[in-house]
Amino acid sequence: MGRARQTFERRQLGLTLRRLREQAGRSQHAAAAAIDKARSRVVQIEDGEGTLPPESLELLLDLYEVDAPERETVRALANSARKRQKRRAYVDTLPDAYQRFADLESNASEIRAFEPSIVPGLLQSPSYLRSVISSWEGIFTNSAPAEIEQRIDYRMNRQSRTLHGERSKELDIVLAEHAILDMKSTGSLLRDQLEHVLSLLDQCENLTVRVLPVGSVSNPACGGGFTIFGFGDRGSPIAFSSVVHGPSVYLDDTEDVGVLTRIFDRVRELTLTSDESRAFLERTLKEV
Repeated sequence: MGRARQTFERRQLGLTLRRLREQAGRSQHAAAAAIDKARSRVVQIEDGEGTLPPESLELLLDLYEVDAPERETVRALANSARKRQKRRAYVDTLPDAYQRFADLESNASEIRAFEPSIVPGLLQSPSYLRSVISSWEGIFTNSAPAEIEQRIDYRMNRQSRTLHGERSKELDIVLAEHAILDMKSTGSLLRDQLEHVLSLLDQCENLTVRVLPVGSVSNPACGGGFTIFGFGDRGSPIAFSSVVHGPSVYLDDTEDVGVLTRIFDRVRELTLTSDESRAFLERTLKEV
């Protein structure tokens, strides 16, 4: 069977199967043997250029020792990947949507991100992340301290894999001054966060952080944040639109991603330069 057209649904399925295979410590050759196919077929599927019949999918899930809840999620992904459907956006309503966001993050070769009022996830320090999680306590069911620490560990490990992983990435992140000002009443939190960003800049040559000053009234993205994932010659770019609550929303239509790319470029024109941004962060740290 030849390569199928790459769709977002097929890419989500492929990235999920790749993650499950790697977690299980299985090779692509082992996966191919399990479904009686050539290794090239497994490569196609993991690259989002093919689908699997249900029986082959079950063989892979057995090989990867996937538990029952995640099996249901993967089956739903596979069912969606087999369908031909017209849509404007892909809305991820399945469990553990954060994991599929992380799969895209890990697979991307370029990431551009902006949030209007919080520190973007790839720059968040452990103490800042703990503060963000704590702000949701009582809105949903309260999380046990151990669960909160597990979530923080997961997020920091994800950050480390993205910033320091084997696959080189170009990271261009806009940090709104609003997010910094919101922390000024808590000096230790602001200090930790600024030190964390400056440390990341020292460690990661491929990371660019630009500060968007308060008062940038011509900002076309003041109402919401977004992330754009680029994949080079391995696939078309995908955009993620941030929401306060609700399912994850992705855009893969060329026109939609083009609009968000132009919005990001406009926001970046309003920022301080990377050198000016670093100087601003260092100056603010001295004032804490």
